[in-house]
Amino acid sequence: MSFDKILADWQKNTFKPIYWLEGEEPYYIDHLMLYAEHHLLSDAEKEFNLTVMYGRDTDWAMLINACRRYPMFADKQVVLLKEAQQMKDIEKLETYIENPLISTILVVGYKEKKLDGRLKIARLLKQKHEVFTTRRLYDNELPVWVKQTAQNMGYTIQPKALVLLVDAIGNDLNRLYNEIEKLTLNLKSRKEITEDDVEEYVGISKEFNVFELQSAIAQKNMSKAIKIIQYFDANPKAGPLQLVLPAIHGFFCRVLMIHSDSGSKNPASIIGSNHPNAIADHTAAAKNYSPQKTQQILLLLHEYNLKSIGIRDAGSSGADLLKELASKIML
Repeated sequence: MSFDKILADWQKNTFKPIYWLEGEEPYYIDHLMLYAEHHLLSDAEKEFNLTVMYGRDTDWAMLINACRRYPMFADKQVVLLKEAQQMKDIEKLETYIENPLISTILVVGYKEKKLDGRLKIARLLKQKHEVFTTRRLYDNELPVWVKQTAQNMGYTIQPKALVLLVDAIGNDLNRLYNEIEKLTLNLKSRKEITEDDVEEYVGISKEFNVFELQSAIAQKNMSKAIKIIQYFDANPKAGPLQLVLPAIHGFFCRVLMIHSDSGSKNPASIIGSNHPNAIADHTAAAKNYSPQKTQQILLLLHEYNLKSIGIRDAGSSGADLLKELASKIML
């Protein structure tokens, strides 16, 4: 069952006894748990019929006892188990899963992983109840997700603002959602998010960011690259090394893919973006850096990633490492 289907059923007051939400992407689990906590019962019903438990502080017997209670002054009760992956002996819930109380809606948030499919509890859940498994979105899926999320809130987002937001924040859907929500609250009567809005309200410079650094390196523009790195040095939150290096590594991985598929006339399908600037930067990099040089750059990035955590380095600053790296890339 999908996120949208579960939400649609709940909005129609259609419920199943057990919802098991699991997987690597916490955003969908968090949002379904939040909706269940605030919208499955009326305010009057919540006082007696809403139970919120946490895996670290709960054992299987406590949870089953809570689920076996009958609702008071209502036709249903809601029991939420958050952070269920921290609960010991969770497989002992089998007895309740085999025979749940139909007046109880149990929603379980099991983050970071999935149940072992060989376990009896996993088989019972799939056979009898609703299991929703999440996964991390791929990088090329993030722009579509951001655009759709903004549209669901009643807003559009300019292509450059979209790229700026995704490149700066990366694959963190909860943070992306919060930043989009913050942007919409600050737009007042406007309905379009611009790159100026991202710069002002998210704190990402439209001139000095990872996206522009990639562009400078792609075009072998050393002076521009050094200016951006100096900005990062003065504003550490704008370009932390732990985010910059993976972004540049991902960029050159895509450049290598373009080299590997040199017969393709559609680089957008390779890089996962139709944005003209992204296509231009990747195309420029493929012209400026040969396949052999691109492979050397990827090895350099691995070397400097190790240096960034203190391996084979005497304590250079992030800015010094970036300047050195950019120089070696553009040689």
